[in-house]
Amino acid sequence: MIFHDRTTAGKLLAQRLSHLKGKNVVVLGLPRGGVPVAFEVARDLNAPLDVIVVRKLGVPFQPELAMGAIGEGEVVIRNEEVIRMASITVEDFERAKARESQEVASRATRFREGRSRIALKSRLALIVDDGIATGSTAQAACDVARELGADQVVLAVPVGSREAIAALTKKADEVICLDVPDNFFAVGQWYEDFSAVSDEEVIDTLRKAHTWSKANSH
Repeated sequence: MIFHDRTTAGKLLAQRLSHLKGKNVVVLGLPRGGVPVAFEVARDLNAPLDVIVVRKLGVPFQPELAMGAIGEGEVVIRNEEVIRMASITVEDFERAKARESQEVASRATRFREGRSRIALKSRLALIVDDGIATGSTAQAACDVARELGADQVVLAVPVGSREAIAALTKKADEVICLDVPDNFFAVGQWYEDFSAVSDEEVIDTLRKAHTWSKANSH
């Protein structure tokens, strides 16, 4: 299945999530690419939209390889296998954690333009991304949502790798993925248009959703 762009993918994903209508849902987009997808889902479910900010902790000499991840609320995930194989010291890990935790805080403030985070306590957190390759960020997002008090965590993506989706079923109460292709190399190969999403687009999308859900709550 090839998606035209993130908006199309979001509309298709929303169709698969109709069983969540009327539940106490907060839709959480993983910035940046997950936000346009999440916007379509939130609109269809008539649910509030927020971001869940998590950062991968890359191995110092190979930043693409995740030795863990960190999210809002100081939630830290460690990938012990990578840490062992890459001989990561406590100092290496702590240094990366300190750097990325500052980044998490500043992004959260920037994306929300100072608005407070939507409370997840006793609600269903629906985490949405544009696709999942390794799953380390999505795993962190699931843990963050639980730490922030979500009753249930559902992860929904248009496309994902078989291994990552299998691993995520241990983290989320439900995982919904429209397509789990056999030869998965990167998320971008399943989109005709996979242009980068800018911070401005994320901010603008969240602002739009905030205005819209405020109008709907009156």
